[in-house]
Amino acid sequence: MIIVMGLPGAGKSTVLKGLKTDYRILNYGDLMLEIEKEHFGVKDRDDMRKLPIEKQKKAQKMVYEKLAKEHGKVILDTHCSVSTPTGFFPGLPFDYLKLLKVDALVLVTADPKEVAERRATDPTRKRDDDDIFLHDSLNRGYLAAYSAFTGAPAVVIFNRQGKLEEAVAKLQAILI
Repeated sequence: MIIVMGLPGAGKSTVLKGLKTDYRILNYGDLMLEIEKEHFGVKDRDDMRKLPIEKQKKAQKMVYEKLAKEHGKVILDTHCSVSTPTGFFPGLPFDYLKLLKVDALVLVTADPKEVAERRATDPTRKRDDDDIFLHDSLNRGYLAAYSAFTGAPAVVIFNRQGKLEEAVAKLQAILI
């Protein structure tokens, strides 16, 4: 499994859409939303991070148990950390990360100003105004910890405005 992470608006899903690959791409948010709708009455993705942490942990556990049963070539599209009302929450807690066979960890990032512009022009989401620089900095720390824990290499890909093809090519090279 290759785990591709980044903060909301960094462009990880957009970069993944540009890949030419036989890997199956699973979106963690979709899996989490499915569970949280069923068990906790969440209506949409933007409400997920507002659930009490204990409920988020229960949903995470269910998602990771499902992911642990996945076989073959899989890319997991997820967040490195989640900005919640009570602070930043790890997207890949060690207790659950140990259930997966991780081959690489990829952080897709972008200039905080570009991320803010992308968020502002995305009519499909209701994003909070968190400190993008702080969130991205924390993600780099989480990436290093996840890499040390799993033994999988950590890769940082910059998704610069107007340079999507470069970011896609860098991710594509990891898949070979």
